[in-house]
Amino acid sequence: MKRLPSASVVVPTFNRLSDLRRVVRAVTAQMADLSSSCELIVVDDGSTDGTGPWLDERAADGGIAVLHQSNAGPAKARNRGAAAAGGSVVLFLGDDTEPCDGWLLEHLETHRIAGAPGATAVLGYTAFPGTMDSPFLRWINEYGAQFGYALIDDPTRVDFNFFYTSNISLPREFFHRSGGFREDFPAAAWEDIEFAYRATAAGLRMRYNPRARTIHHHPIDVASFCARQQTSGRSAAIFATLHPELEGFLGVPCVGNRARMRRMERPLLRALTAIGERVHGAAGAGIYRRLLDGCYLDGLAEGRRRTASADPDR
Repeated sequence: MKRLPSASVVVPTFNRLSDLRRVVRAVTAQMADLSSSCELIVVDDGSTDGTGPWLDERAADGGIAVLHQSNAGPAKARNRGAAAAGGSVVLFLGDDTEPCDGWLLEHLETHRIAGAPGATAVLGYTAFPGTMDSPFLRWINEYGAQFGYALIDDPTRVDFNFFYTSNISLPREFFHRSGGFREDFPAAAWEDIEFAYRATAAGLRMRYNPRARTIHHHPIDVASFCARQQTSGRSAAIFATLHPELEGFLGVPCVGNRARMRRMERPLLRALTAIGERVHGAAGAGIYRRLLDGCYLDGLAEGRRRTASADPDR
């Protein structure tokens, strides 16, 4: 039987030391249980909360490899980690996504089974902890703008827009041949999907293995996720300039045609969503989608204005 591939787990981190401790502990424990050659590379993206010294102590013990950089965002941090990687498979993991038992084995076993020909990426499943369970979080995770795992029709043929760097793996050489992540996105939004769009055009296939499970220790409420959607919209404007053939997918036509929300509609949608967190059935998918789509389009419109002012010829 073909042996498991060697692996490099790459974790970019910025000011999340308490979450990072959990992630490092879980990854190193799983590496110790495998006969395959594995390494953990953590890239400190200019943290100021004591992450750097804590990582240096772990590195001195020989448990992990640590890289430091001035704050430049997760795309650059992931690229640096992948450049230092020695494994045949590189696994990207968030600094607040704690692997469940068997996570590493599931990724590597899926790569072993997939084998040649061609390159395969393996998408794992990320859930919120039970203590954070709510109708809103369940919707954004399974059907909405966070992940949308329930929208995956065929786990053996997953579309590029499900390439989530919180829990995904792919062959290291293919990652480098595809050019890695663009580092000119200003926030952690769309840079992973933009890479996947290029990579799938170059032959990357994606599989979904929900048994490669992680827990997302990231507090989210309606207000913070609305802000995230606006950030996502601003980054989508950059994505659209790079790949104008995707303007429809990114919602660009909706920006010019959308009717402005009445003054009271946005607060009303927020209020209904908040009530839905406490009263089952008070808010449904339509309310969630309208609120979050509106925030996304606000950000996209702002990003388009910024792009146009930066490039008067557009």
